[in-house]
Amino acid sequence: MFHCLKPSKLHSGGFCFENSRRNVVLESNFSELGYKTPTARKTGTTIAGMVYKDGVILAADTRATDDMVVADKNCMKIHYIAPKIFCCGAGVAADAKITTQIMASNVALHMLNTGRPPLVAMVTRQLKQMLFFRYQGHVGSSLIVGGVDVTGSHLYSIYPHGSYDKLPFLTMGSGAAAAVSVFEDRFKPKMELEDAKQLVRDAITAGIFCDLGSGSNVDLCVITESGVEYLRGYDKPTGKGKREGQYKYKPGTTAVLTNTVTPLFLDVVEQSVNIMDTE
Repeated sequence: MFHCLKPSKLHSGGFCFENSRRNVVLESNFSELGYKTPTARKTGTTIAGMVYKDGVILAADTRATDDMVVADKNCMKIHYIAPKIFCCGAGVAADAKITTQIMASNVALHMLNTGRPPLVAMVTRQLKQMLFFRYQGHVGSSLIVGGVDVTGSHLYSIYPHGSYDKLPFLTMGSGAAAAVSVFEDRFKPKMELEDAKQLVRDAITAGIFCDLGSGSNVDLCVITESGVEYLRGYDKPTGKGKREGQYKYKPGTTAVLTNTVTPLFLDVVEQSVNIMDTE
């Protein structure tokens, strides 16, 4: 049975470390029962988005990792929500995929009930309510929602605990620090399409080269009033290089210092040959 230690008095300011005593008690109880305390899970991704002259551009890398192992080199991280609203997912890949699938289903029902296209603000509100009010941050998906509706172009970021931002450019994931530096240096309001695509591409590439959890290709999704253009595999910055040298050496180039031969004595106890039936 677990007991929660309550603070003996209220603190008016500064840091309170009463919960550290509670955590020690809980960890000791877990170990006595043979359980392990939960640990933080490291994930890796670089996702980004920006508002340009005619709409919104979303972008993501395509590497999915499991601890230090690359599980998927071509993972799709830009998910469909509505005809002109898409969402980039960072964090746990399964959580982000299922969260966006549930949201896409809810938005489709909303469109059937109201007979009107959804608003980006409505999608953002439902997502943050789902992540915080329903799951209290236990669903590990950080999202960037972008789209075009009757009120214009919008871009939101949603954190697993329900907080959100609305900015002209956004980055999330483990490579966000490298990607946002590119935006802060070169972003301008109302950029043209080709310049905006190059800027978002460079931001994701910065995350790919500066973060071990990000890699492989760059995916883009251009959303405008006229439609959506999903550019799968838009750029491949980490392609295999060309071998320039001939690494062939003559026998004897490397000197043999010692040579030892160890004989192995084997006794064949029983030998049988089985013919496979091919009829």
